[in-house]
Amino acid sequence: MKTPAFARGTIDTVGLTPLVELTRLEESSSFRVFAKLEGHNPGGSIKDRSALAMVRHGIDTGRIVPGRSVVVESSSGNLGIGLAQVCAYYGVRFVCVADPRTNAQNIAIMRALGAEVEIVTRTDPATGAYLPVRVARVRELAATLPGGYCPDQYSNPFNPRAHHATMREIVEALQGPPDVLLCATGSCGTLRGCAEYIREHDLDVRVVAVDAVGSAIFGTPTRPRLVPGHGAAVRPALYRDGLADEVVHVDDAECVVGCRRLVGLEAILAGGSSGAVVSALERIRERIAPGSTCVLIFPDRGERYLDTIFDDDWVAERFGDISHLWKQKAVEVSTC
Repeated sequence: MKTPAFARGTIDTVGLTPLVELTRLEESSSFRVFAKLEGHNPGGSIKDRSALAMVRHGIDTGRIVPGRSVVVESSSGNLGIGLAQVCAYYGVRFVCVADPRTNAQNIAIMRALGAEVEIVTRTDPATGAYLPVRVARVRELAATLPGGYCPDQYSNPFNPRAHHATMREIVEALQGPPDVLLCATGSCGTLRGCAEYIREHDLDVRVVAVDAVGSAIFGTPTRPRLVPGHGAAVRPALYRDGLADEVVHVDDAECVVGCRRLVGLEAILAGGSSGAVVSALERIRERIAPGSTCVLIFPDRGERYLDTIFDDDWVAERFGDISHLWKQKAVEVSTC
């Protein structure tokens, strides 16, 4: 029987995102650069993969029963949107616990998809971060709501397992493994899933984890961060030593510069963690061997950052005038 050329429902479009070559970002370099555009998932981010895998596993094991269960999770945006979409598809009530830093558009999208969004307003006294408070509230709700269930993206093995497919798609598209893979890390789902696939298939790939300055994931001192999407105030349970061959820490200003360079050079509007990956590549470019193939995983689109990263006033207020850091490169390319 011939395979249908159409998807059977929205969730069947999760994955199989485009891999595109970036011809301008590092045009003077002797290596090739490709981007995995995860913003092409139906919910707009790579978190759609994790959301679908975790909810499907919950349904398969009877932990989630459509019409009776309540999925409760902590998210500042992308995972919450992914879960809202998947839960809406399966007819499952979803409560997302967020905080005041959560983008208003993300909250609006989740609510439009039928999710209930609760905002915690206090920070953890020990860390000054919202995440521990969000996680504690999720546990409380999951324990008290009838049918409450928390997938827990920070410890659920189906989060990284979903990204075996992400890495497989990259290898299949290139007809072989890349030499270097750069991915932003937060819950450690993408990093661990890609690293597991690489090791299980004995692939020779240098894995570069891109983390935020001020993130606790790799044991560095924590501090407040402005750009969401990567980094964590607490090391996730999914973390394992040795997942990455190298770690690059990128600050908020570098995320902005990376995003703006990506728009100016490649006409790709991507989110903050994608900008972090772009800046990380710039940091290590001199150590990439000639003839290498590099893949950058871009977790989401940039429309949800129009009021921050792509707003000139917001950028100037927080970082001063740093436009010269991306405009000069764009001018050089456009006048070639």
